[in-house]
Order: sequence, then structure tokens, then C-alpha cells
Amino acid sequence: MNCGYVALIGRPNVGKSTLMNHLLGQKISITSRKPQTTRHRILGINTSDKGQAIYMDTPGMHQSEKRALNRYLNRTADTTLLGVDIAVWLIDGLAWQDYDEVIFKKLEKAGVPVILVVNKIDRVKDKEAILEFFTEAKKKYSFTDMIPVSALKGINLAQLDDLIMAQLPESDLIYPEDQITDRPERFLAAEIVREKLTRRLGDELPYSLTVEIERYEELDKINKIYATIWVERDSQKNIVIGKQGELLKKVGTDARLDIEKLIEKKVYLQLWVKVKKGWSNNERALQSLGFGDEF
Repeated sequence: MNCGYVALIGRPNVGKSTLMNHLLGQKISITSRKPQTTRHRILGINTSDKGQAIYMDTPGMHQSEKRALNRYLNRTADTTLLGVDIAVWLIDGLAWQDYDEVIFKKLEKAGVPVILVVNKIDRVKDKEAILEFFTEAKKKYSFTDMIPVSALKGINLAQLDDLIMAQLPESDLIYPEDQITDRPERFLAAEIVREKLTRRLGDELPYSLTVEIERYEELDKINKIYATIWVERDSQKNIVIGKQGELLKKVGTDARLDIEKLIEKKVYLQLWVKVKKGWSNNERALQSLGFGDEF
């Protein structure tokens, strides 16, 4: 069988997590319209009759490294290219951005086959422009394949899966057939809570909060989860809680339903909001909150 590791790379907010979830047929990575929603390297395992593709969803590659969190995100994205069998470079739109030149250099250094994927193709009305863009792309880099897709609409995903599988080496399965990720349930639960916060809060403070599971109890009929939402200032704490606690209640309900769907079991979810000043720009605080576990 063909089996190997596939790095999903690209700038923030191009749809890497959505693509992986749809290729797997199950939600593993959280998604939102906000850049930098993905903060950790997430493994998604797709096993079929053709073989096993082990997708590595990464934080978006970006220029800003002003804060410790930004430096961590870039480091996580860069190290994902080490030891993979193929890279899938996801872009949206038919134009290159300034930072793409940096990604070209990273790919040349990695020396792995690269499939160029233009996402959100359902928004492009001029299909001839796609062919013109691919013609120019061939002059910039020796891509193994190029394909337009819509991760959200499911356009050309079966064809992309075929292209990826064809590039993977022959190998025995690395993971059991029924395993879909290497992340534990408590990690996925924290990510789901953060996703609901990000979607509910809009542009207010998704980058200033993180979620930590304090306790995860697996009982016979129910799992009990106790989670802390960390923010950087007292004013942010009030925003997360909302008027009379309404926003926090809604986040808790949304997250609980998604976690129950994921683990197929009843869940009791308790949320607290606490302040850890400057956590996103403090290397030690990041480590205590679980950032850096990939290295």
C-alpha cells in the first residue's frame, strides 16, 4: 500500500483545516474565518483501500514574529516540512502574495514533492484564468501537480486524494486502520471550546485567549470536563463571560454538543475564565499552556 506523511502548508486563513477535515470525512481541526485559528500541528489519518495518508495541518506561515506566540506558530509550520513525503501548498485566489516568496524558499530547502492547490475555486468565475495562473506557476516552481479545489464545497477533493496517494511511497500502515488522529480527547475538547469562543467573539479577542483542560474524567455514562479560558486582561474576562454570563453559557453549550458528537458520549462541561497577563508573549507561559509539545 502507499503510505506516508503529507504536510498541509500555506498562509493563514487559506482553508488548510477545512481541507483536512473534508479529506478525512470527519472534523479534527477547528475552523473559523479568523487567521491563526490553528495553533498546533494536528495529525489527521486517512486510511482507505488505496493506502494511508497522514495529514499534518499546520498554523499558517506568516511574516509577523512580534510576539512569542507568533514565533511559536512559524516554528511549528516550518518543522512540519521535516521528514514528510509530500507537501500540499494551499493558496486562495489566483495571485501570489509577498510572503509566498519565503514559502518557495522553504520548499526548495525541504526538497519534497509539492502539489499546488488553489482553494475556494467556487468563487472564481473566469475558469480560463485558472489555466493561465497554472501556466505561470509552472515557471516559478517545479510542482508535481496543480489542481483547483473548493474544500468547503467538496470540489475536486477525490481527484486531489488520488494525486496525493500516487506520490506516497509504498509502505506498511503506520497507524491502525481505525485511528484518525494522534491527539487525545482532552486536547480536542480544548480546541473545540476555543473554536466556539473565536466564532462568538468575532474580531474582539480571539488572539488573546487560549483554553486549558484542568481535569478530564471518563466515567461510565458521561465524561466530565473542567476547562479554564485564559485571557490577558481583566476587561477581556468580562467580554468572554458576557452580560449575566450569557456568552459563556452559549459557548459552553455549543462546545458540549460538538464534543459529544466527536466522542459519541454524554458530556458535562464546566468553564472558568481567568487572567494570565501577557501569556501570548511569554515563552514560559506558552510552555505551561501546552505550546511546544510538538518539539
